[in-house]
This record gives sequence, structure tokens and C-alpha cells, in this order.
Amino acid sequence: MNRKTKMTEIIAEMIFTACAALAILTVLSICFYILLKGVPAIRQVGPKEIFLGTEWRPTAKAPRFGILYIILTSLAGTFLAAIIGVPIGILTAVYLAEMADPQRAGMVRDAVEILAGIPSVIYGLLGIRLLNPLVYRLERKLFAGSETHRFTGGANLLSAVLVLALMMLPTVIRISETAIRAVHPGIKAASLALGASRIQTIFHGLLPAAGPGLLSAVVLGTGRALGEAMAITLVSGGSVNAPFPFCSVRFLTTAVVSEMGYAQGLHRQMLFTIGLVLFGFILLVNGTAAAIQRKKLEK
Repeated sequence: MNRKTKMTEIIAEMIFTACAALAILTVLSICFYILLKGVPAIRQVGPKEIFLGTEWRPTAKAPRFGILYIILTSLAGTFLAAIIGVPIGILTAVYLAEMADPQRAGMVRDAVEILAGIPSVIYGLLGIRLLNPLVYRLERKLFAGSETHRFTGGANLLSAVLVLALMMLPTVIRISETAIRAVHPGIKAASLALGASRIQTIFHGLLPAAGPGLLSAVVLGTGRALGEAMAITLVSGGSVNAPFPFCSVRFLTTAVVSEMGYAQGLHRQMLFTIGLVLFGFILLVNGTAAAIQRKKLEK
């Protein structure tokens, strides 16, 4: 190895190391800033009122800062969206990787790419114009004659869940297809050679072998749903209520987006606390997925 080549490798290694250090520094900076801004409100208001309180009235004369319903709404909405979006996404990936001919697969991939490229605000606008009226019709049929139900006009948790499930699909489909295609061809060949059908091979051979990649797809799709703000701001109603399907609700992200523009003092600090809670959920989801993958690798 000559001197010039050695110097090039040293410089390249320094650049790669600097990029890795920058990524770590960025994450640590975000963590530090969120903690710095979010913890003071917890100390001032008290964790009991914040995390167990159900009233969110930050601008009242006697302000209340309970975010329990907001937390439960984000958890319930993300969970329900994942129940809908993850199976559809994985089955679509199976179709693309194992069943579709090149022409049909290309058409589906183009559609998925378009879905991925649509801005979230467009999903929200389509939800207002198309989805909310349909959900409102269902709501009127289910609660016809009710004297206690507060009609939402279709802007409720159910609408938000459907929009989130749709927005998860591109992420889940693309990563799942990549994971399925990465499975060693010998697994499929061995399964077919043993007499398994095509469907049995897919569900008992390919999908289990692609498990770590599918888990990554679920985690990233869930993270997309958990962190989405603009679309669900438009279709969820925006009121702080318990997370029932036909109730107007507010997510953690929508609480920050809708109020940060005018919040001041303790109210503004509480929005950073909400951001801290959301950040904690993201870390929890990623950490759980990493732990599951480590256990599978150990086995």
C-alpha cells in the first residue's frame, strides 16, 4: 500500500467517524433540549396532575394540565392504526415479492411511491372532504335518537385511525418487501421440496425467516403513526376526550401543533413536556424492538 492510498483511507475513516459522531451528538442534543424544556413543568405542576389528570384547560383562570386522555388517545390511535395498517402492508409486500408478475408489481410499487410522497396535509384535506362525511353518516345511524352523544361531524378517533393506517402503508410495504426478498432462496426451495404449498411456504417459511425485517417495518410504521401531526389535526376534531371511536379527540402531536403558536409561560413549558412524553414513547418502541431482535439473534 503506497503512501497516497494510506492517506486516503485515513481521511475517509476520519470523515466516517465524524459523521457517526455527529449522529450521536444530534440525538444527545435533542434529548438534552427536550429534558431541559420539559422537566420544569413536571416539577411545577406535579406528575400526578399531569399524568393522571383528565382536564386540559391551560388558558383558564385556574389552569389544568392533565394529559391522561391525550396520552391514551395517542396510544389507542397508534395501536388501532397498526392493527389495520400492518397486516395490509405485510400482505401487500408478500404479493409484490412472491405473487405479482413484474408488470403488476411495478404498478403497485408506483402507487406505493405516490402514497409515500403525498404530503401529510393532503391526507388531512382528503380526510375532511371524503372520510369525515362517510364516518359522520355512520355516526348518525349508530347514535340516532341519542340524547347524550356529542356528534362530531365525522371528525373523531375513527377517522384519525383510518388516516394513520393509510399513512403507515408505504413504510410497512417497502421495508417488508425488502425483508422478504432478503430471505435465503434455500428456505423457499426446501419448503417446496418437502411438499408444502405456495401459501404454506410463505406463511410458515418466508415470513418467519423475514421476522427481524418485518419487525423493523412495524416499528418504523408505528413511529410514523405516533409522530404524525398535521393530517390528524384536521380529521380528529381536536377536543380532549377519552379515546372512544366516535369522540372528538386530541393526540400528543396535535396538542403541540395546535397550541404552540400562542402558548406562553407554564402553558408553553407543558407543551414541551408533552413533547418529552412523545419522545419517550418513541424511544420505548425502538428499544422494545431492539430487545426483541437481540433475543431472536441469541436463540
